[in-house]
Parts: sequence; structure tokens; C-alpha cells
Amino acid sequence: MKKNKISVQNMIICALFVTLIIIGTFIKIPIPVLPFTLQFLFTMLAGLLLGGKLGAVSVLVYIILGLIGFPVFTEGGGPAYVLKPSFGYIIGFCIGSFFTGTIANKVSVPSYKRLFAASFIGLIIVYLCGMSYYYIICNYVINTPIALCPLILYCFILAVPGDITLCILGVILAKRLLPILNKIRGGFANDNNTNY
Repeated sequence: MKKNKISVQNMIICALFVTLIIIGTFIKIPIPVLPFTLQFLFTMLAGLLLGGKLGAVSVLVYIILGLIGFPVFTEGGGPAYVLKPSFGYIIGFCIGSFFTGTIANKVSVPSYKRLFAASFIGLIIVYLCGMSYYYIICNYVINTPIALCPLILYCFILAVPGDITLCILGVILAKRLLPILNKIRGGFANDNNTNY
């Protein structure tokens, strides 16, 4: 009986994060080439607070909603969105959320050090996926070539300071929210309380 209750709670919390990611998409700070949004904050928090699997599921549901046509991405939605150079960042959000959550939640009470490490590893994954996809789509699919130097400038140097700030904010929020969420969900199944 308890298993079902936790499962329903997890579904509700996942749905909440899907909603937060969608809201974060529409809070835009314009920068050249890639719009800066709060998507990364909420996808990272999904991993930190829900764990790797549920965090990734939340982001995956968001991606599916966008690809079937709901206008939940920064520039709309639909299956053709996979041809947008920035779609790689969306893929990166899902993969990054999984790794962030998996690393952070290897212990039941993660330290700031662990949360920061998990968040920055997730950030690196998002940028690796995003920049690689951007380069491939521009140069080999839609025939709008971009050289490496402009790619690094517009897709990394100009964008990453804001996302580093979001990492810091996300870790602070996660550290405060994890004990509350653990009580709501009945605690983590992992009995390993080792902290470093």
C-alpha cells in the first residue's frame, strides 16, 4: 500500500516539475543566438530533488509534449523542432538531469560539495550535447555553417555565466528543499548516509 502512495506522490511531483520546466522556458533573458531561460534551473532541480531516473522522466515528458506539438519549447513545438540547432540543449537537459540526480542522490543527505559537483557535471553534459548538436545541425543538416570560434563564443562563453549562476541557486534551493521532500516522500530507499 505504501509503495502505491509513494508512486502517486512521485507522479505528482514529476508533473509539477514538467510544469516548472515549461514555465522556465517562457522566462527569457535575450542573448545572441541562444535565448537564456530558466529551463536549466528546473531540469537540474528535477535531478537534484527527484533523483536521476525521476528527474530524467520529468524532462522526457516535457520533451515528448514539445515534439507532439505543444508549444512548450522556446520557439514553439512539433516534430520539426529536432532540426533546430538549439534542440541539442533540450536533449542535454534530460541526460544532464539523470546524471545530476544520480550523483547527488547516491547518499540520503547530500552535502553542498556533492550537490555542486553533480550540478556542474550536469552543466557540462548540457553544453557538450548542446554545442555538438548545434554544430552538426548547422553544418551538415540545414546548411547554415558555423565555425568553431563563433560556436564557442555564442553557445558557451556568452551563455555559461548565467547557467553557472543557476547552478549556485539550484544547489541552495535543493539543500533547503531536500529534507522537506524526503519527509513528503517517506525518505529515500538508499540507507547509505555517508556524506562527503
